[in-house]
Amino acid sequence: MRLDIGLIGATRIAERAVIGPSRRHGDTTVRAVAASDRDRAAAYASRNRIPLVHDDYAELIADPDVNTVYISLHSGAHAAWTVRAAEAGKDVVVEKPLCLFPGELADVRRAAEANGVQVVEAVPTAGHPWQAVVHGMIAERAYGPLRSIRTGISFSVPGPGNYRLRPELGGGAFHDSAGYWLQAVQATAGLDCSGRNGRIGSQNGDGADTSFHARLSWPNGVRAELDCGFGDRHVAEHEFAFTGATVRVRGFLRPVAGALPMNLAIRHSDGSTEIRSFAPVAYYDHQFDTIRGALLTGHCAPGLDLAAAARRIETMAAIHRDAVCKNRTEEAQ
Repeated sequence: MRLDIGLIGATRIAERAVIGPSRRHGDTTVRAVAASDRDRAAAYASRNRIPLVHDDYAELIADPDVNTVYISLHSGAHAAWTVRAAEAGKDVVVEKPLCLFPGELADVRRAAEANGVQVVEAVPTAGHPWQAVVHGMIAERAYGPLRSIRTGISFSVPGPGNYRLRPELGGGAFHDSAGYWLQAVQATAGLDCSGRNGRIGSQNGDGADTSFHARLSWPNGVRAELDCGFGDRHVAEHEFAFTGATVRVRGFLRPVAGALPMNLAIRHSDGSTEIRSFAPVAYYDHQFDTIRGALLTGHCAPGLDLAAAARRIETMAAIHRDAVCKNRTEEAQ
């Protein structure tokens, strides 16, 4: 079997996440691209040596030489085009978030199941070795019971007109950050939580959240919290607090290509510190290899399957809904 990929969206992330990594595999080819502007798609295809430019997304999906569709549009368009591609019998890889609302998620799952295709949400931080190590710490109570998880994520302020600042396109700091947070919590502690709450900290003039606080809670008192927003510096860090130690990972997401090192800093209750280092991982190469293997074999690694992605989307949607309801209530008072 081969992977013959068509790109919906002529984007920088597609260059890093698909076009570059695909060139290391003889059985994988990026065959076509479509964008909202054909001239832009043509320039993109020329720059990236893509053989075919389609006039629109529907034409690309109908291309019989494309068996896999990669979607990197604004978040609000992910669900509709994922469903269209799945209904055409194509496997689909879609940038996070897979979709935004429970109704969209139901449509995606129906289309995938009815047509026997795979739908994979691309989260580049998934599967990094540190996550398995922390999962082991939690499961084995290596430092006593887990008490809390705290995550901070901050991205630079998007430029004017960027979809991340437009709520009608699925923008906002929370939708931009939640996938990374929820994937890490799911891989380490699981998402079998009883409480899912959110609060909007600040918004721009169009109503997109520019800072956001989210919280998951479990019946045993454990909490996982996210503080995210757009700011002056890039932040991506997790802190896992156990009764006997605090485990931190900083710089878990760096939006650049190339292999990057990663460390776990373990501060024990006696004040001593231990560093566990991991071999550098090129996020996009690792992600592509994992997804490629799943599509070629039909077997997704744990956490990569649609059921796991659906749990993240359901959780994200519940938190966002809670925050929007609170915000409306406060505005009405």
